[in-house]
Amino acid sequence: MSEKREINPLVKSGLELGPVILFFVAYLWLKDRVFTIGGTEYDGFIVVTAGFIPVILASTAALWALTGHLSRMQIVTAVLIVVFGGLSVWLNDDRFFKMKPTLIYLLFGAVLGVGLLRGQSYLRLVMEGLMPLKDEGWMKLTQRLCAFFFALAVLNEIVWRTMTTETWVYFKTFGLTAALFAFFIAQGALFRDYALEEDSQG
Repeated sequence: MSEKREINPLVKSGLELGPVILFFVAYLWLKDRVFTIGGTEYDGFIVVTAGFIPVILASTAALWALTGHLSRMQIVTAVLIVVFGGLSVWLNDDRFFKMKPTLIYLLFGAVLGVGLLRGQSYLRLVMEGLMPLKDEGWMKLTQRLCAFFFALAVLNEIVWRTMTTETWVYFKTFGLTAALFAFFIAQGALFRDYALEEDSQG
């Protein structure tokens, strides 16, 4: 089994965020174009989706090669992108790719919910090294994030079903990312109140 290795944070961020940024830029470039491939017409969104799949696989493989480790979240995300992106391209239907965030957030919310029903914080297993918290703090954070994931799933459904593809692309690229960032910023009081004292970790 590969040993987990640290890499430059800028390289890590580039590999994680680069594919999303490339998708956004490529969409803006090709959104109004139609491509005829094998006698079938594909709009720019479908073509960009087809290109996004190998890019995300390459970035995920690079992360694994450099760090020797992939989180469950990274693996699940890559698999869902391949499955639902592939369905969108194969069936020439952008709805499948737009559903992907909904399914990702439902899955993550369900996993956290199962842990809560068992009296456990599965979030702690993933993030304990980043945020040392007391047990009660982990449970509260997990409850809030579980509800937040379900809310994001509902929001994604509303956006892609009621708004234009371009609006959804902006929402997916910036809105969801900003929402997650804002969520953790809003937990500042929880991190402060339930932080482990340094001497209790020794």
